[in-house]
Amino acid sequence: MKRRFNTTGSCSWEKHYMVKLDKRLEKIKEDYVEEGLYFVINRGRQYGKTTTLRALEKFLKNDYVILFMDFQKISAADFADEQTFVTTFIEYMEGIISSEAEMAELLDPEVLQALADLKVLQKGSLQKMFVCCSRLCGTSKKPIVLIIDEVDSASNNQVFIDFLAQLRAYYLDRERQPTFHSVILAGVYDIKNLKLKIRPDEEHQYNSPWNIAADFKIRMDFSAVQIKGMLEEYEEDHHTGMDTAKIAEKIYRYTSGYPYLVSAICKYLDEDLVEEEEFADPADAWTEEGIAQAVKNLLNANIPLFGSMMRHISEFPDLKKMLYAMLFQGERISYNPDNRMIDLAHMFGYVVNDHGIVRVANRIFETRLYNFFLSEEELESAISRAAKQDQSQFVAGGRLDIEHVIKKFVEYFHDIYGENDEQFVEAHGRKIFLLYLKPIINGTGNYYIEAQTRNAKRTDIVVDYLGVQSVIELKIWRGNEYNERGERQLAEYLDYFHQTKGYMISFNFNKKKEIGLKEIQLEGKTIIEAVV
Repeated sequence: MKRRFNTTGSCSWEKHYMVKLDKRLEKIKEDYVEEGLYFVINRGRQYGKTTTLRALEKFLKNDYVILFMDFQKISAADFADEQTFVTTFIEYMEGIISSEAEMAELLDPEVLQALADLKVLQKGSLQKMFVCCSRLCGTSKKPIVLIIDEVDSASNNQVFIDFLAQLRAYYLDRERQPTFHSVILAGVYDIKNLKLKIRPDEEHQYNSPWNIAADFKIRMDFSAVQIKGMLEEYEEDHHTGMDTAKIAEKIYRYTSGYPYLVSAICKYLDEDLVEEEEFADPADAWTEEGIAQAVKNLLNANIPLFGSMMRHISEFPDLKKMLYAMLFQGERISYNPDNRMIDLAHMFGYVVNDHGIVRVANRIFETRLYNFFLSEEELESAISRAAKQDQSQFVAGGRLDIEHVIKKFVEYFHDIYGENDEQFVEAHGRKIFLLYLKPIINGTGNYYIEAQTRNAKRTDIVVDYLGVQSVIELKIWRGNEYNERGERQLAEYLDYFHQTKGYMISFNFNKKKEIGLKEIQLEGKTIIEAVV
């Protein structure tokens, strides 16, 4: 069977190209399962949780009895009351055990019958079920590990909270009563917040029955080295001639290793891009230009991951305000897990804790958010309308004339916003430039913001137009010394991108300023500086 890149459901070695998980699985086994810990794997949507759990199930089978459940298969009606849930849970266990003959041989048939009787006699309660489960664990020939995927699909049900409370009680009393050796729960929402979702009143807002969970500290994103290993397997089969290290690094720079985004880019390069004439040869697809095209396609795609992001922004207005302030106003927000919006954004996978500062998780998320915020204002924006009218004059011979783009931006900015005060420009300057730039490159080029340089005073935009990159620095004028330092920083940054020419837009509030463009030669680099 031909292997492929997968973006739907869990991945398997036999069918899909995927990052090797051996080291991750070994660490989970050694640090958590063998220690008998109960823990939760909380990650954003499509972060590889199910793939990891399925691989872990196989990895542990020689040493443990694995009861793997997916709570998406349990309907809301199954949580209607305790008896119904107990019946459903026991039936789920019976289905797992009956499908694996080796597992059935490891478990006491009398205890299994006692569990079945609870279901048949309609006398099931959580307490009685856990008594039987305790006996099952005590008589099993191997320790039993319970894995529950999509656990937060049960989060609005009091019966499930009571189920967690029973797990907790037996865990705390495990020296006297046998119980599951290890319990692994996985989902997007932190299980500690389940009580918050059911009983939002203040008295119980942070009261959780799952405070026994060990912190799960194992990273589940992919490194550039791991992506390279996956590409090397692909290259063994397809012989495209790609530079696997270079392509892996480029994919990582866009995705920061977010599993779905990595697979989505690779899938597009493998299956879709080769349908386009200019990338018909796979050797042309697996290039920086091919990746840029894949990213552009992904940013314009209507996928569930982005749908969730937009829904959460709509549901949590404070989350929207926080992201807007970070992106357009360069606001540095200290990471604090006690701040509900920061905690939610982190839990959903939209932001990360970068040395104590909140950052958007990756360039693709960041650009999608920029596009969303800009689209909200684009129709009403005078400068965006001006860009659309002039769009054709900026491209000649398939190349984007960035210098001309900046020149026209300076003219329009002065005409439209020249009377606004310093506070307005500091708050909205970068957004105004992006509102002008986006319609010009839309459909052909990409842009992204360098998070490392983005702050209230400075940000760098990288424009990729048909494989040609241009670096544009936006900054607030803070005097000659600060300006010269910015020029040197831009020159250094151009080295990183192997560019000899860069661009700078200074928002200057000096009444004696000279509006327009000038050319500067610095350290072998040409800098076109525009003053507005």
